[in-house]
Amino acid sequence: MRTSRPLRLLVRNVPAMIAFAFILLVLFLALFGNALSPHDPNVQNLSHSLAGPSGENWLGTDAYGRDLFSRLLASANVTLLAVVQAVGVAAVIGIPTGLFAGLVGGWLGGLISRISDALQSLPPLILAVAIIGIFGPGLTNAMVAIGFVMAPSLYRLARGAAESVATETYIEAARALGCGKGRLMWSHVLPNAASPLLVQLSFSAGVAIVAEASLSFLGLGVQAPQTSWGSMVREAFDNVYTAPALIVAPAVMIVLTVLAFSTFGDGLRDALEGSGKVKKN
Repeated sequence: MRTSRPLRLLVRNVPAMIAFAFILLVLFLALFGNALSPHDPNVQNLSHSLAGPSGENWLGTDAYGRDLFSRLLASANVTLLAVVQAVGVAAVIGIPTGLFAGLVGGWLGGLISRISDALQSLPPLILAVAIIGIFGPGLTNAMVAIGFVMAPSLYRLARGAAESVATETYIEAARALGCGKGRLMWSHVLPNAASPLLVQLSFSAGVAIVAEASLSFLGLGVQAPQTSWGSMVREAFDNVYTAPALIVAPAVMIVLTVLAFSTFGDGLRDALEGSGKVKKN
């Protein structure tokens, strides 16, 4: 069985494959981190607070004596959940509305585009904080807010793809045969937009991780006893003068995970461009 050209190009991209391997590692830790944790991530031991690395606590302990390595593993699950929630909300909102606006056009498509432009003109983090202020703090509320903020970028891609094929002969033929807008969107337009949307989704995953970390750092994301890399950075920041090493592990995981999604997205885009499936703007 012959391998498709985009896949061959992607596999030959060494940085993209390294990034993909790291993403799989994070996924593995998210799924099995609790089983691999040497300690309960929420158990406190104040007699061993801010302890350095040892055979018992590989990365040391935080201000409450909790094992940092176990909390780092537990946070991977939160990171994956945050990505799924934020990207999922963005895709559900942005992609269907973009396909619909591109096919319908006219005043209705223009109105939806103006709303999207208005949302994109607002500072993303401020808009997310406003949404969280309405519905309250918490991981799900924070990621729904972030997904809502990221939706316009997916909307523009989906609408552009729909507009580019709306006048194609096979679309006109499908319409003449009585094909409804829903079937046109999902059966004919979406496959043509899948490549650029996949690339954008990979970049959006990195944005979601940074956004979750930022909101958790501000206390608007995950709430105790749940932990995330962003909340770990916040806890380390509170003790930055007495134990500065606490901030290293969660900060490194955030940077490497975001870099992995970005690098894989670059590799995916290059592979699809090399096969002629994605055009450069």
